[in-house]
Amino acid sequence: MKKIGFLTLLTTATLVLTLAFRVAAAGPKAPAVPVAAALPATAASPAMPPHPRIGEALEAMRSAKHHLEGAEHDFHGHRGKAIEHLTRAIREAEICMSEP
Repeated sequence: MKKIGFLTLLTTATLVLTLAFRVAAAGPKAPAVPVAAALPATAASPAMPPHPRIGEALEAMRSAKHHLEGAEHDFHGHRGKAIEHLTRAIREAEICMSEP
């Protein structure tokens, strides 16, 4: 039973990361009219974070890592490997967030 929960968690984290990075790789679509021309300077909304999808992926990876760290079983070393891979993925996503 514990193996199924761990595999479900790992599969879900992998799926979330795959979808998040595909969406992030596609990039935002350019608006037909520049935002500055469409809105007056006084009515401009606060700036969006530069990479909202990567931020969401970071939250998901950190959550998955937290769940794995709290798991009771080591799953023959696979839990440790998954945590190690998530740590690397989190570091890479943080580098993406620092890019302009």
